[in-house]
Amino acid sequence: MKNQVQLITYVDRLGGGDLRALHTLLRDGSLKGLFGGVHLLPFFHPIDGADAGFDPIDHLSVDHRLGDWDDVKALTQTVDVMGDVIVNHMSSQSPQFLDYQARGDASPYAGLFLRMDTVFPHGAREKDLLGIYRPRPGLPFTPYPVADRRELLWTTFTPQQLDIDVTHPQGKAYLSSILQRFADAGIRMVRLDAVGYALKKAGSSCFMEPDTFDFIAAFAAEARALGIEVLVEIHSYYQRQIEIAAQVDWVYDFALPPLVLHALFNGTAEPLKRWIGIRPANSLTVLDTHDGIGIIDIGADASDRAGKPGLVPPAELDALVERIHANSQGQSRQATGAAASNLDLYQVNCTFYDALGRDDEAYLLGRAIQFFLPGVPQVYYVGLLAGENDMDLLARSRVGRDINRHHYTPAEIASASLRSVVQRLFELIRLRNTHPAFNGRFEVLPSGAHQLHLRWSTESGDEIVLEADLAARTMALRGSGLTGA
Repeated sequence: MKNQVQLITYVDRLGGGDLRALHTLLRDGSLKGLFGGVHLLPFFHPIDGADAGFDPIDHLSVDHRLGDWDDVKALTQTVDVMGDVIVNHMSSQSPQFLDYQARGDASPYAGLFLRMDTVFPHGAREKDLLGIYRPRPGLPFTPYPVADRRELLWTTFTPQQLDIDVTHPQGKAYLSSILQRFADAGIRMVRLDAVGYALKKAGSSCFMEPDTFDFIAAFAAEARALGIEVLVEIHSYYQRQIEIAAQVDWVYDFALPPLVLHALFNGTAEPLKRWIGIRPANSLTVLDTHDGIGIIDIGADASDRAGKPGLVPPAELDALVERIHANSQGQSRQATGAAASNLDLYQVNCTFYDALGRDDEAYLLGRAIQFFLPGVPQVYYVGLLAGENDMDLLARSRVGRDINRHHYTPAEIASASLRSVVQRLFELIRLRNTHPAFNGRFEVLPSGAHQLHLRWSTESGDEIVLEADLAARTMALRGSGLTGA
């Protein structure tokens, strides 16, 4: 992956609605030259299922409303392209599951879907079930009619998302077919979506167990043989994230968004500095994604009875959440948790710009911190345009995360691109992409508790320094090649 800023976007929500329009925007339009790569959020058939494309009916087919595989391949000639391999599940409307429902054990897909009794052949005790980690209330099972009987099938996320038995030959063949299809289209990086839940074992939490790492290693080796890098998406206690990062190609720095907010809300850099000292360098740095702002990522280890502390104390974490709600005029509260029938209780749904109360200087300071940390920066399409909460979409869908999933028309992109905050963000992106010091050595310079000074330098004399004052919400850039430096 190029050491340049990456874009993450839905194909149909940025500038025209299909792959060709997005390609034109990146190649010839207002986003020309801004990004070294683009992560296309699920573009498979269909993009508008129960979970915005994360419940594919056909993972090997591009939704016809977006284009086809030739359009994907054409885009790879302009920027590097990342795609999602939805490892854990597929749609209950998939032809494989419908065939299994109709024919039962006679179906060629009989081993593809994970049954409860596959993991618990002798039945499950109460403590077995209560020990299963799930990012939703309730148990991860749904009864389905299958041929002449009913079966209890694993559904970790929603009843419409049937978990795959990734250890079964049929599960392995299914996932391998996705990798091959991606490689043929020129995709050179994949994100393993929901991979932390892929391996289930009786007597365990069924989340990020030792066997999960073995599965990731084997899948990553298969991907590398096809010339594909692997990004693992895990929301978890920060120490676990560090452990995961040591065993994979790339991880997300999901602790960064809430820590940046904490620093700006409280005028202190101390928790952020502590995280910078231990965070994995093989990270994609983010401030926003298609999901919410993670809370679990900096909180205490909820799965540990000994009570391992988080990166910030519980009271400060609670205050951070309340500050987001206040800054967004209560809009994020309407989109978070049961208030919007959204069961992601470990995230706050809000655009990052609104989480900061639409403060341009604070927003750009947050982006500068993101761009200066080791790793590769990724910018979400709504954040790229300093987007505001989409309350109309939330009202229509009642899906909390839709508050941060606006559909931008070409006219809206053109208008947003004229805003000062967006133009200055574009300048920061270009600086991050082109300054040679970012390919050198990183260090945190001594500074006061409310300051954060980050330096990149090379042996040949290239240097760039970010001097941030979290209390004043100001920053200065100095170094070689900078105007006025």
